[in-house]
Amino acid sequence: MGAPLRILHVVVNMNRGGAETLIMNLYRNINRAKIQFDFLTFKPGVFDTEIMNMGGKVHRIPYITDVGHIRFIRKLGQFFKRNQHYKVVHSHMDKMSGFILKYAEQARIPIRIAHSHNTESEGGFLARAYKWYGGSHILSSATHLYACSNKAAKWLFGNKSTEAYILKNGIEIDKFTFSINVREKVRRELQLVEDTFVLGHVGRFSHQKNHLYLLDLFSAVTKKVSNTKLVLVGDGLLRDEIETKIKQLNLNDKVKLLGMRADTNRLLQAFDLFVFPSLHEGLPVTLIEAQGTGLPCLISNRITREVDMGTGLVHYLPLTDQASWINAIMRCKSETRTREIAQTALSQNGYNIKKTAERIEESYLALGETAI
Repeated sequence: MGAPLRILHVVVNMNRGGAETLIMNLYRNINRAKIQFDFLTFKPGVFDTEIMNMGGKVHRIPYITDVGHIRFIRKLGQFFKRNQHYKVVHSHMDKMSGFILKYAEQARIPIRIAHSHNTESEGGFLARAYKWYGGSHILSSATHLYACSNKAAKWLFGNKSTEAYILKNGIEIDKFTFSINVREKVRRELQLVEDTFVLGHVGRFSHQKNHLYLLDLFSAVTKKVSNTKLVLVGDGLLRDEIETKIKQLNLNDKVKLLGMRADTNRLLQAFDLFVFPSLHEGLPVTLIEAQGTGLPCLISNRITREVDMGTGLVHYLPLTDQASWINAIMRCKSETRTREIAQTALSQNGYNIKKTAERIEESYLALGETAI
């Protein structure tokens, strides 16, 4: 067997976001004798060391927010000219993928994949306008279109969305199977007494995830339920704003901020309810993981229906009606249910990472053959 086909993934950084978690899950489960992952990143990430330990390379150039547009695209062009040996570039930058793939095309890299992981751009007017400009290059520069859901494909690729390859955000199902022993151990670690009603959320501290709305909901719940806690897993630019809101609502002793964690599979076991009021999403991996642990999920109706695995755990609610969220939370508290679910539900819906890895491996190898 010859050298493995090296795939260049392009991301801002390899931290614990949804897209990055999917890439790492794929990387751990592919046959690395046949496929290797390398990365072009713009900032350090928590997965960098693991990537290098698995044989991957982590390239880095400065990002636009640090050096401006002209230097950014110059560095991008220079990088691809120096690295024309790559046959496949897989960009996970949403609309910014247009810039990445434009310069990969100029360097004559034959396979150029744009991958949509979201359904809306973040940032203010100028940031969105700039991303729109970047996104205008995608359809002319990409040779292949990938997305995590049909809704994400429609957002980024428009009338070409039906051509997109839908790559499911698979998880390592066995790691998320519910265990009463794990639940009890984690609750002890977090100093959550046995009868505490625990609401949980996993996601970076950004506008998209709508933490301030979640805190308003939780504040209302505490007035009805005394023994309740909210556990927030994640970190990000809005941490100070979130901490200020917690103080304003006098929730300091009710909210636990755990920061970035590598043991989400354990933490989900300790929750009683997953509350996820995002403003927009592609297809959040954390909701697949939560269902894997048999955890009831109250989620925004702006999230694609494709995330529901048919386990009866997902309930969609409108962000325009806070009372409906509060009532639903109270109903969930009063319900008694088992956390055991049919693990086949995730596999049958295509969310077993082993199957996802097999599919992407076959796809990459076929693309590599066409690039010869």
